[in-house]
Amino acid sequence: MFIIAESGSTKTNWLTENKELFETIGFNPLFFSSEDIYAEMLKQESLCALRGKVTKVFFYGASCSSDERNNIIAVAMKRFFENATEIKVDHDLKAAALATYDGRPSVACILGTGSNSCLYDGKDVHEEVPALGYVLGDEGSGAYFGKKLLAKFLYHELPEATMKLLRDDYGLEKERIFDAVYKKPLANVYLASFARALTDSSDKEFMEQFAAEGFTDFFSHHVCCYKDYKNYPVHFVGSIAFHFKNELQKVADKFGCELGVVDKNPVYRLLDWHLKNEK
Repeated sequence: MFIIAESGSTKTNWLTENKELFETIGFNPLFFSSEDIYAEMLKQESLCALRGKVTKVFFYGASCSSDERNNIIAVAMKRFFENATEIKVDHDLKAAALATYDGRPSVACILGTGSNSCLYDGKDVHEEVPALGYVLGDEGSGAYFGKKLLAKFLYHELPEATMKLLRDDYGLEKERIFDAVYKKPLANVYLASFARALTDSSDKEFMEQFAAEGFTDFFSHHVCCYKDYKNYPVHFVGSIAFHFKNELQKVADKFGCELGVVDKNPVYRLLDWHLKNEK
């Protein structure tokens, strides 16, 4: 039996070829060691119950774009799935490309905790610009919106209803924010957790404009970088893209792009690809 892992910085979806779904935290090798990953996987009893049955592992993850980082994942997978004879670790961009491919060359994008894009021609993944992470980039992502939102909160630049929401319901104040962002690990996941305020807030018009500005930044850097980008459908995976599809559509229209697949959880599409190709 094979199992697929589609991992971002916040969570990992595990799906067996029999369509059994499991969830763990995200395993980004920038922030986790092999030992950390193995220890976290042991906490998932349902996953532990089938570990001996798995013979192939296909892991697609955020930051899995170098041999060194991929090896961190591979070592943990080999240790946990002790009977696996084949373990493949690849970039989450590859997962996005395979999951959304409809037979046409296309731009495949990720809008989740982080953001990224590639051009996929059905054979090779072409990445024109790098993903810069939540400090320097991640335009349009959960971490991006969270960072912008918290800055506006601290600068008192948000509408009153949103200020009240963040103060009262989210319990925000300066020292808690600084502690989480500058002292604790996984600041990107913390920042991304505030993206839900975009839908929780009653300041709908403000938040729609806020989202549109972030998606405009994303298109400017991660879609327009591809020559003849208007000739390709632009597909998206990730929770941010899914929850703000209407705003995403408006921005795609503004850039003259065809908005293609928008899928919150691409692991099922990824399984379909593997069932057709991993015989």
